[in-house]
Amino acid sequence: MFDFLDIYPWLLPVIIFFGRVVDVSLGTLRIIFVSKGEKYKAPLIGFVEVFIWVVIISQILSRANDMLAYLSYAGGYAAGNYVGILLENRIAYGIILCRIYTQKNGADLVKMLNKMNFGATMTHGTGSTKEVDIIETVIDRKEMKKLAHILTTFDSNIFYVVEDVRTKQNGIFPKRRNILSRWRIGK
Repeated sequence: MFDFLDIYPWLLPVIIFFGRVVDVSLGTLRIIFVSKGEKYKAPLIGFVEVFIWVVIISQILSRANDMLAYLSYAGGYAAGNYVGILLENRIAYGIILCRIYTQKNGADLVKMLNKMNFGATMTHGTGSTKEVDIIETVIDRKEMKKLAHILTTFDSNIFYVVEDVRTKQNGIFPKRRNILSRWRIGK
């Protein structure tokens, strides 16, 4: 399969490095999809991930006999973790619950969030120093930057925590744009 490596042995560390980067990055995505219950995406990604790993490890066991190949394997693993984290942040897959604590009037924030198509629920609570309004909203992770901007505009001293949510049902959520809606006439 890799007979050209007999002619160009210097390519082996390069193939090992980039193979591991792809393999470990896919592993990161697979873990995300497993944790979100994506029963079709996770196995497909896992298949490709393990296939790449088997090919790379077979080349190491059959051809690699120098430290550069071993360092390429370790370096590819480290770089794959980094690339995987970048990919995970870029795709921002999933749903989050943002719990917001403010000492300002929470009803105003709820109105502001509703205008931006974020459903929100408010309760009152007692903080360590005074009364607070607690607002909860469930949003797609891709919307977090937009929400954070709204929150800091509303109250520069606002406190919020973000939690992962596996599923959501009912409630007020913005409609998702269908990829085909761009080409549909009258929509």
